[in-house]
Amino acid sequence: MSFPVDFLWGGATAANQVEGAWNVDGRGPALTDVTTGGTVDAPRLITAIDKDGRHFTLTRGEKLPEGARYAVLDEYYYPNHNGVDEYHRYAEDIALFAEMGFRTYRMSISWSRLFPRGDEKEPNKEGVEHYRKVFEELRKYNIEPLVTIWHFDTPLYLEEHYGGWNNRQLIDFYVRFATTCFTEYKGLVKYWLTFNEINNTIMFFGPKQDRSNAGYTAAYQQLHYQFVASAKAVQIGHAIDPENMIGCMICGITNYPATCDPKDILANRHTWEKNIFYCGDVQCFGAYPTYAERLWKEHNVELDITEEDLVDLMNGTVDMYTFSYYMSSLVTTHKVKDMVSGNFSSGARNEYLTYSDWGWALDPDGLQYYLEMIYDRYQIPVMVVENGLGAYDTVEEDGSIHDDYRIDYYRKHIAAMEKAIDNGVDCIGYTTWGCIDLVSAGTGELRKRYGFIYVDVDDEGKGTYARSRKDSFFWYRNVIATNGEDLG
Repeated sequence: MSFPVDFLWGGATAANQVEGAWNVDGRGPALTDVTTGGTVDAPRLITAIDKDGRHFTLTRGEKLPEGARYAVLDEYYYPNHNGVDEYHRYAEDIALFAEMGFRTYRMSISWSRLFPRGDEKEPNKEGVEHYRKVFEELRKYNIEPLVTIWHFDTPLYLEEHYGGWNNRQLIDFYVRFATTCFTEYKGLVKYWLTFNEINNTIMFFGPKQDRSNAGYTAAYQQLHYQFVASAKAVQIGHAIDPENMIGCMICGITNYPATCDPKDILANRHTWEKNIFYCGDVQCFGAYPTYAERLWKEHNVELDITEEDLVDLMNGTVDMYTFSYYMSSLVTTHKVKDMVSGNFSSGARNEYLTYSDWGWALDPDGLQYYLEMIYDRYQIPVMVVENGLGAYDTVEEDGSIHDDYRIDYYRKHIAAMEKAIDNGVDCIGYTTWGCIDLVSAGTGELRKRYGFIYVDVDDEGKGTYARSRKDSFFWYRNVIATNGEDLG
């Protein structure tokens, strides 16, 4: 079978990681704008001022103390403030995407660029027009935008004054934002994703968070409000333009039992249910699954769910299932000495796999497994919307960048995706993460490079921001030109 003739090859980014211009043309701040840089060994920090004016920091997941407020502090560097200056260079970048032959470009709209606080009645016109120009530029090259409405960028005002997604009011604020997007960009965008990696809320429930029953209730409650917001957006998006194809987006990690101990087999099943299926089932099937009761009972979770919510969930199921895939993980009930961690998660080392410099298990077979598992479960089109390798790149004296390691990574994952398609999976697209170097969400680094396009900027924001083509740029161009037949 190989890849369908209309397969959507492309790449992916997120506004908060590439745009920069964090306070330009009326944009308001988001949580990423008060988040410092970090490294593989040192966490990113969130900066704030307490009620007495003292500066302090939080790690991600920690709650802001009463009377304190988030703040940009002079003594810290915030890599997302500049990103890779895509806000001003989008035309140049899109031309490079077109040169590679992109058929689609996955990007996100910054909520606080359209609604600086998040609770306004009317959008910021400059923000609306910026994205219109971006979409028109993509149309010029016949590149289909695949737009993520929410990509980890709730306006900071909503976080501080409403408690973020702990507050049911955010459903209405999000719906207003999504409705604006569907209305303003009708005819320019038809592929939409409601929430990026929506399952992260419970999958990466970290040790710094409130792990009491109340903390778990808050996490599941946030998810419920996002489910309802997504379902309402799907209904509105279809009403505004029946051509719209709207999907969920899940952080996909393939989990394996570490041993054949039946306890490990059962633990692995429960891990899939909690981390992967819980969100997919609600958004694809339109109702909570039977095992949700077990998950809630584990921590005495009691949710604010109305009858209207349940109707919305049923009426707002998604048209496609999209996901990120970077790594797999082992699940075990036994004590393990050799642990690895990457992408906010940790687990036992898999002796059959190799690992990246950031502790990610390199497992293309896990992508095939995930595709076949998910398509069999939901029977709707699927798309791999994030897949990539963060690595150190070296610029040679002549300016060339020989990233064979990245080519090798993509070659193996694309081959695995092709096997899944040959086995009957209706996979309609593939957008690599990220097609251009960007700020790492996990570490805030620029040296952790993903792109086919190199950006001359370092972890402190120093550099010319000039773009240049890596070897992988030309390799991927050939992959697209041959529709995946020639993987080099």
